[in-house]
Amino acid sequence: MRYKKIIRLVPALSAAFLLAACADRSMHDLKSYVDEVKSRKAGHIEPLPEIKPIETFAYISDGRRSPFESQLQGEETVGQSTGNGLMPDFNRRKEELESYPLDSLRMVGLLEQLGVTWALIQTQEKTIHRVKAGNYLGKNHGQITQVSETQVELTEIIPDGQGGYRERQASLALAGE
Repeated sequence: MRYKKIIRLVPALSAAFLLAACADRSMHDLKSYVDEVKSRKAGHIEPLPEIKPIETFAYISDGRRSPFESQLQGEETVGQSTGNGLMPDFNRRKEELESYPLDSLRMVGLLEQLGVTWALIQTQEKTIHRVKAGNYLGKNHGQITQVSETQVELTEIIPDGQGGYRERQASLALAGE
């Protein structure tokens, strides 16, 4: 039994002795490589570019409004309508195509189903949606007023810059490939 344990240890011990014999404890090759690297000529590093100072600009109001103050001082707040009473319905649930700017959408086709004309609108991600008159699209509360064979017409409600809103006509033309 004892001989079997010794016989099992012989190959493991032999491998350990062979590996130890192969090792060069002086590390002569490593030392010579380090010496060779240290003796190399130092490389040239380009100097950092000169930083040019930015010219300062002194803002003089000369009676103009401050760019850091609200434009609506003393006026009605955004979301309230002014004289014309026009304003978007902020409580309405947004449709998916209202998250895209109008110029990123393309009309790529037309579909007629059960007497209803649908426009096929493609997003930047190449997803196609079908819309009809009454649907909304674009970031400016644009409601589709008419779908024809060549374009989708819509009415957008945009801020007028004075705390109110105004209507603007827009359209998406059928994209030609």
